[in-house]
Amino acid sequence: MSALQVGLAVAGGLVLGGVIAYNTWNARRNEPRQAQPDAQPAPIAPDERVEPTIGGAPSMAEPERIEPAFDGAAALPSLGPLPVPEKRPRLDALIDVIAPIALDGRVVSGDALLAALPATRRVGSKPFAVEGQNEASGAWEFPVAGQRYRALQAGVQLANRTGPLNEIEFSEFVVKAQRYADAVGGAPEFPDMLEEVARARELDQFAGQHDAQLGFTLRARGASWSPGYVQQQAARLGFVAGVIPGRMVLPAGEAGLPPVLDLSFDPQAALSEDPAQAAIQFVTLGLDVPQVHRAEQPFARLRDAAFALAEAMGGVITDDAGQPLRPETIDTIGADLDRLYDTLEQHDLAAGSPQARRLFS
Repeated sequence: MSALQVGLAVAGGLVLGGVIAYNTWNARRNEPRQAQPDAQPAPIAPDERVEPTIGGAPSMAEPERIEPAFDGAAALPSLGPLPVPEKRPRLDALIDVIAPIALDGRVVSGDALLAALPATRRVGSKPFAVEGQNEASGAWEFPVAGQRYRALQAGVQLANRTGPLNEIEFSEFVVKAQRYADAVGGAPEFPDMLEEVARARELDQFAGQHDAQLGFTLRARGASWSPGYVQQQAARLGFVAGVIPGRMVLPAGEAGLPPVLDLSFDPQAALSEDPAQAAIQFVTLGLDVPQVHRAEQPFARLRDAAFALAEAMGGVITDDAGQPLRPETIDTIGADLDRLYDTLEQHDLAAGSPQARRLFS
């Protein structure tokens, strides 16, 4: 073999090796980013002797004995406040049609009122509810077993995101409330249908003009992301897994309230047989404005979460159309949102209030 042939063979091998190396590098670069294991504690030096411990105590000393107590003394650690059951939203004349149900001076038990409730608590697409005036406290509440009630009222919501209450739904409400009143021995009094339907349309028009659901899209600049990587990065900002695959939420400060923010990505990637190989090109950060109280500072947290994820994950913040959002544009959106908060408060429908959460649902 001549020197020329040897040189060509060597050059060909180098070129082939370079192509293989480039393809391998390019494939690895385009692989979805994976979640990294959390930092582990520093290993203990081999010559450092560590005494066995119980429960993290620094020595084998016997733990302090706690004597049993029966007089309520602080012998055991406090369990903290017990969880409070979520309160049902009260009927409100601002957003509900309310029909009083007279009981002619009788008192009815909560057990009887609960037994008479209809199987479905909806009238068309609107929630239907019954309240009683507690004989002992005088407060209006959803009937409770073991309590006694001296007055009743039935109600149906005037509007929600499906639209205003219409004539057919009002008629269905009258039928359902009348049947309930007959079952408990009461006499209902219904308001004028045309007036209530007109009020429903007016409320729906206001809600349509002041409803806001904001969303920022975070798109990958280079390599895509795996579901585990997205979940790990979001969890570092306080997000937790939601009920729906591909959704995480930032919980509110009070249990039982809607989440402050939600983060969503392709549910098919979350349900993939091999999530490590599932590629996610973008995630969406969302804020349902009327559902979250202003005190939670939801927009500031939305903006900060978007910037933090963009920096950590190598992404760019865009709108729904894929156009990049500059910081000054995002600040303008925040100023507009402040004016929306003010308007809702002026109409007794402050964001995050029970009335707003019901109307904008």
